[in-house]
Amino acid sequence: MVTYFVVQSFTRGNRGALLADIPVQATGADHALRLAERLASTKVGVVAFSRAGDLSTGEFEDATILFIGGDLPSDMQEVMAA
Repeated sequence: MVTYFVVQSFTRGNRGALLADIPVQATGADHALRLAERLASTKVGVVAFSRAGDLSTGEFEDATILFIGGDLPSDMQEVMAA
């Protein structure tokens, strides 16, 4: 089993839509939190999460949210609220 830690930030496009920046893989939960907190001061929105799974089978658990800051796209908000 492997666990990935990812920080996804967002910027606002010319027409007001939120655009996903290139996701950043963190080395662990603490690193993801520090990175997300730092990005939250300059980005419109940031989410940090982890996902654990088995690479050989391709089966992964649902994401565990570590940090949410600012505005996120509505489709992402709906998924996290479920």
